[in-house]
Amino acid sequence: MLELIICSLVTILPDYLYRRYVQGKRFGKEITLFSVWFELRYGITGCLMLTVSLITSVFFFHPATTNAGLLFRTIPILPEGSGRVAEVDVGFSEDVKKGQVLFRLDNSKQTAALETARRKVAEVDASMATARADVVKAEAQIQEAKANYQQAKDELEVKTELQRRNPGIVPQRDIDKLQVLVDQRQAGIDAAAATKEAATLQVSTLLPAQKASAEAALGEAQVDLDKTFVRAGVDGRVEQFLVRVGDVVNQLMRPAGVLIPEGAGRKRLQAGFGQIEAGVMREGMVAEATCVSKPWVVIPLVVTSVQDYIAAGQFRSGEQLIDLQNLAKPGTILAFMEPLYKGGLDGVTAGSTCIVNAYTSNHDEIIDPKTSTGRKVFLHVIDGIGFVHALLLRIQALLLPFKTLIFSGGH
Repeated sequence: MLELIICSLVTILPDYLYRRYVQGKRFGKEITLFSVWFELRYGITGCLMLTVSLITSVFFFHPATTNAGLLFRTIPILPEGSGRVAEVDVGFSEDVKKGQVLFRLDNSKQTAALETARRKVAEVDASMATARADVVKAEAQIQEAKANYQQAKDELEVKTELQRRNPGIVPQRDIDKLQVLVDQRQAGIDAAAATKEAATLQVSTLLPAQKASAEAALGEAQVDLDKTFVRAGVDGRVEQFLVRVGDVVNQLMRPAGVLIPEGAGRKRLQAGFGQIEAGVMREGMVAEATCVSKPWVVIPLVVTSVQDYIAAGQFRSGEQLIDLQNLAKPGTILAFMEPLYKGGLDGVTAGSTCIVNAYTSNHDEIIDPKTSTGRKVFLHVIDGIGFVHALLLRIQALLLPFKTLIFSGGH
């Protein structure tokens, strides 16, 4: 309607003024309701053609959409395992911090396993102390065996020397006995050294490996115990938290609630524009929005990115061939927008639906010396007609509360 009124001001109105004041025809006489078409045919035809051209240009070069909103992600609250709820630490709706416990499952089994693992580590530590004592004991035994060996060896050498100087003074049987005793004492040294080596291996290799295994089991038991505590992964707000003490929960059941990250839906606005506008939407375009949750306010935005895919065209491989006529409706080009000024989306509720206008700007091409004069004039007109859409958006922002609360019956 606005476009029709604007176009009539430069077509029908001049035509009427020409008929009235130049040709002298009067409304109600020569110009009647029955002769309007014949008398104002040029103005009416020009008005209709200009209106259609204006509407087409406005909606193509300055696209608008009502498919816009502040989408936000939610995190389902689920335990990593399964069990019966033993304790609930938050309410139905509550702000939470990262790492805060939301609820706890019964963990008597995990607690017992953790205590067993701790005792196993303590047992290995005790064995380590015993093994160190065995090393000290083995060293003492080695020293004792060496002393006994030296004593036997010295006695053998003395009697051997006496036998050499005075044959027959020492019975050969005694010398043989001493030789056997020396060999026996040498074996004692070897046995004590072997005992020390075994104790040393216990301290340096076997027991550290057993302790590492025990500590790994302790860590695993601690992880299993920690899994019984369901915590918030990020700062945010818990909503629809319905789990209560005694409930059985697991990953296959419905979530215990949802966690909405802090700031979700407060930074970017997403808008879906028609496919025909894919060649117009560009990163850096200026846009405006008015949202249902913040009426009578026009929010300046800037397009930060444009998705290069149309979601409606995706498919998954299956046993049937794709038939494109089964597509319910054409998809949209998804554009991401951020406030042009800091805090632009303050007061807009996350998830709110919005009306968005984007405006094409040809400033760079207009100031380019290589651009012809005719094209500059055309681009000026394209940029100038954006005010029509801007005016329409403000009228929509003004009427949105009345349309929502009164005419649509929403309350």
